[in-house]
Amino acid sequence: MDTLSKAKFRIETLISFKGAHYPKSVILFAVYFYVRFGVPYRDLEEIIAERGVAGDHATLNHWVEKYAGVIADEAHRRKRPTCRSWRMDETYIKVKGKWTYLYRAINKRGQTLDFTLSERRDEAAATAFFAKTIASNGWPDKVVIDKSGSNAAGLFNMNCLLVMQGWCQLIKVLQVKYLNNIIEHPSR
Repeated sequence: MDTLSKAKFRIETLISFKGAHYPKSVILFAVYFYVRFGVPYRDLEEIIAERGVAGDHATLNHWVEKYAGVIADEAHRRKRPTCRSWRMDETYIKVKGKWTYLYRAINKRGQTLDFTLSERRDEAAATAFFAKTIASNGWPDKVVIDKSGSNAAGLFNMNCLLVMQGWCQLIKVLQVKYLNNIIEHPSR
């Protein structure tokens, strides 16, 4: 049994499909296809019809509303712990014709932990990014950043939160210009 089949089997056994008039595999396929590729409900209706399943877009909408959140919660619960050493950087990019800041954090293996877009590059934006990333990945032991003062201030705010909660171990902040190159050149 391959990895995808094992994950699908675990999800099927953990989520209750009681009262569903369609097989679990059909519901999971439709929800996955909608969430992963953003296919409109009417197009998804045609896709499942090609596979021999009669269903309308209202039913597909119901499945997504009912099961997508449950599947996401289960996936987050089973998420493997990330590395405790992060690299973080921000860059200025154009999105839909408007310049914005892209904040991104990766672990030491180069896997993306989180990213966000912000209109500003300041302490508040960096703090919000770190709060969001820590909420979904846990507290890091150390974070490597460039010489940006706003990122350092954001991490200082996270360390203040740790102190207020009574933690003894703080996030170690390394401001090294070239050690952060792994995030700027992911092809290495």
